[in-house]
Amino acid sequence: MDLEFFEPAEAAALMRCTEAWLREGAASGKFPHACWGKGKIIFTSEHIVEIAKLREVPVHETPSTQQRQIGTRAKRRLAPVRYVQP
Repeated sequence: MDLEFFEPAEAAALMRCTEAWLREGAASGKFPHACWGKGKIIFTSEHIVEIAKLREVPVHETPSTQQRQIGTRAKRRLAPVRYVQP
């Protein structure tokens, strides 16, 4: 059995985040955790790996010619401009 057990302060130091963030995530049901005794939150090494996977941000590769557009104003601004010669 290779499981390690961490209190929220230890897990936060390991993950380089705040203890409050971990406790809040566990209390709201967003993060896996275990409760011992009278509601004492404990994280296992497997829980920490799962939390890290949950918080990963996928990388979206876009062609260099494509620009990110937000809202309809951006679409109008990027529309081709036609110049009429006098």
